[in-house]
Amino acid sequence: MSARAVSPSEQHEQAFLEMLDDFDRNDPQNADFYAPARDGFAGYVRSLVDEECGRNLKAGWVPCTHRWLLSDTNQVVGVTRLRHRIDTPFLSESGGHIGYDVAPSSRGCGHGHLALRVAVLEASRLGIDRVLLYTAAGNAASRAVIERQGGVLERIAYSEFWNENLCTYWLPVVAAG
Repeated sequence: MSARAVSPSEQHEQAFLEMLDDFDRNDPQNADFYAPARDGFAGYVRSLVDEECGRNLKAGWVPCTHRWLLSDTNQVVGVTRLRHRIDTPFLSESGGHIGYDVAPSSRGCGHGHLALRVAVLEASRLGIDRVLLYTAAGNAASRAVIERQGGVLERIAYSEFWNENLCTYWLPVVAAG
């Protein structure tokens, strides 16, 4: 199944909420991050667009580009986030530039690779020359995605915030063009 990246849009409400249902059933730990979409989808989309523009940011948050991965059957199969800078203690020590999630029922289809490529292309567009990524040491799939795209493991260390060992990767950003 192929997918493409799209900007958050109300047009994809049903597909996004179906992805959230998938997380609720199969990966509830990550479902909480997307749960605000249920409380008013238009407002949720507006908040993501505002984050990209640096408007109405919560205290300690930075501008962040969100993209949804839309399958050829118009299902939201994943999301990616690129934080425009990492000048907060949380982002520099535990969050990094990029975060991505693939819907549980869509894992193993290459969508993680697409999510990371999309975020790296956005980083290039913004002039970021390398990105910081964190992943759980036990998340072999995520580690493989990062390493296949050129991520260099800097260290593995315990994160008190996440209560587990995290791998710290730096990935060079090749200029788009």
